[in-house]
Amino acid sequence: MVHLVVGVEWIFIFSILLSQKNIFSSINYRRFLCKNKIKNQQCSLNSSQKKKKLIPNVHFGLMIVDVQVTEFTCGGFVVGLISVHTIADGLGAGQFINAVGDYARGLPKPRVSPVWARDLIPDPPRMPAPPPKLELLDLREFTVDLTPDHIAKAKSDFFMSMGQRCSAFDVCVAKTWQSRTRALRLAGRLADDHPVHVCFFANTRHLMLAGAAEGFYGNCFYPVTVTCSSAEVATGEVVDVVRAVRDAKARLAGDVARWAVGGFAQDPYELRFTYDSLFVSDWTRLGFLEADYGWGAPTHVVPFSYHPFMAVAVIGAPPAPKIGARVMTMCVEEAHLPEFRDQMNPSPPASN
Repeated sequence: MVHLVVGVEWIFIFSILLSQKNIFSSINYRRFLCKNKIKNQQCSLNSSQKKKKLIPNVHFGLMIVDVQVTEFTCGGFVVGLISVHTIADGLGAGQFINAVGDYARGLPKPRVSPVWARDLIPDPPRMPAPPPKLELLDLREFTVDLTPDHIAKAKSDFFMSMGQRCSAFDVCVAKTWQSRTRALRLAGRLADDHPVHVCFFANTRHLMLAGAAEGFYGNCFYPVTVTCSSAEVATGEVVDVVRAVRDAKARLAGDVARWAVGGFAQDPYELRFTYDSLFVSDWTRLGFLEADYGWGAPTHVVPFSYHPFMAVAVIGAPPAPKIGARVMTMCVEEAHLPEFRDQMNPSPPASN
C-alpha cells in the first residue's frame, strides 16, 4: 500500500505510504503505532496535527530539501518531503519525486533528465511594487469529493450551452469559486458589485522554453486571474463561471508574450492576498500520483500547503480505488464554513 501526503508552502511536502522495508536509510526515520491494525488498509490522516507529524521539522534557511519516513505498524509508510518553492515549482517537485523512485527501482538514471535552462526564461523590465498586504485569516480546512457523474453532468451542461468542451479542472474551479462566493454573500461579506478573484497557476514551459521544456524543474508558471462581480459568480449557473475560467485560460499565450516584453503596467506576478481572492492549485498533473518506489503508485496524495493569509483550494484525486476529483480547501473562516460545505454538495441549496 502506498500513501502520499504532499504539502507545499513556498515549500513542498510530500508523503507516501509504503508496505515494505524502508528504502531511505540515511534520512530521518520514525515509527508510529497505527490505530488501524488491518493490513493494507489506509492509515487515518484526517487531522492537521497528525499530518504535521508526517513532515520534517525544518529550520528554514538551513536547508533547501528535507525528507522524513514514518513507518506504521499496519505495514504502511509515509514519506514526507519539504522543498523550498524557489528551487522548483509543482512539476519540478513531481519530477524530483519520480527521479528518486526511478533510482529506488534500480534504474541507472532518471527517465527524465533534469534541465537547468534558467537563462531561457524571459527577463522583462522589473516593475517595483510595495510588499503585499497580508491579512491574517482564521481559515478552516474542508475536503469534498466530486463524483465522476457530477463532473460529467457539468461538462455536458457546458457543451449543451456553449457548444464547447471543458475539463474537470474547469468544473472544479468554477464549483469551488461559486460555492465560496455564495457563502460569503449570504453572510453579508460581499456586495453585489464587489469584485471577487480566482487565481490559478498555468504551466508555461511550452511557451517559454521551446525544446528544453521536458526536464526543466525550476519555476515556470503564469498566474491566471479571473475577476468578476460577486453577483455574476454567485447568481449565475456553473456553466457561466466555467466560461469565465476558460476565457482566462484562452488568453494565456497572449498574456505571457505581453509579459515577456514588459507590456503590462502592473506585474501580473504581484498577487492579491485578500479574503475576496481564491487561489486554486491543480495537483493531478504534477507527477505525484505516479511516484513509484517499487510498490506501485500512491493510494493518496495529501497537501499540507496552507497559509493564514491565502485562501487556497487544491484539486487532487480521492484515495484509490475511488475515482473523481477531491477538492481540499482552506479557504473560508469558521462562520462561512457551513454554507460553503452545503454549496459544495452535488445538489446545493438555491442561492439568494
